[in-house]
Amino acid sequence: MKTTILLSFIFITLFFNTNAQEKSLFNGKDLTGWHIDVPAMDKDPKLKNPFIIRNGLLVSLGEPQGHLITDAVYENYRIEVQYRFAGKPGNCGLLLHASTPRALYGMFPKSIESQMMHKNAGDFWCIVENIEVEDMEKRRGPKENWGTTEGKERRVMNLTDTSEKPLGEWNTMVVECLNDHIKVWVNGDMVNHGFHCTAQKGHIALQAEGAEVEFRKVVLTPIKKLTE
Repeated sequence: MKTTILLSFIFITLFFNTNAQEKSLFNGKDLTGWHIDVPAMDKDPKLKNPFIIRNGLLVSLGEPQGHLITDAVYENYRIEVQYRFAGKPGNCGLLLHASTPRALYGMFPKSIESQMMHKNAGDFWCIVENIEVEDMEKRRGPKENWGTTEGKERRVMNLTDTSEKPLGEWNTMVVECLNDHIKVWVNGDMVNHGFHCTAQKGHIALQAEGAEVEFRKVVLTPIKKLTE
C-alpha cells in the first residue's frame, strides 16, 4: 500500500513538473509578451495593426506586412503552433532565432524561417543566418547560388509537401531547436532537419505576409535533446 502511494506521488510530481515547463506564448486575450515590427506603420501610424485577437485566437491579417516578435529570447526549446488559413491560402512563417530587425529587404529580421506557406510548410528560409541539411544541392540548388541575403538561393526545401491538412482545418507545426540543430514536424510528419545553424538563440516571430492566418496555440517547452 505504501509503495503504491509513493509511486502515485512520484508520478503526479513528475507529471505536474513536466507540464509546468510548458509556457503558452499567447494568453488568448491580448499581445502581452510580444511587440510588432511593421515598416509601413513608420510612415503611417494610423494603419491597422495586422496582428489582432479575435474570438480568443491570435490572428495575422496579412497586411500591412511585418512581424509579431516575442519580447523574450529563447534557446533549446520545442515550440508547437496550431494554425490555419482563415480564407484564401497564402503565405506565413514561424521565425526562429530572430535578432537584427529588418535585416533583409528592409522587412525580415535576421533569423531562420520555418515556412508555413500553403503547400510548402516546413521549408527552411535563410534570412541572414544559415542552416545546412542532408542532400543540400538537391534541396537548395547549385552551391554557387547559395546565400543568406538578397538575390541568393535562401530556400531549403522540405522533405514532403503532402503533410498539410485541407484548407480550413487546423495544422500543427512542431519545431525543436537545440544548439545548432532545428527539426520540424507538420501534423506528425518529420519534414525537415537542419544542422550547423549559425544562430542558436533569439526571439520567435510570426509573420504577416499577405494572407490571413489564425493561431489557436503557441506553446514553448524547454528541451535537452531532440525527438528521434
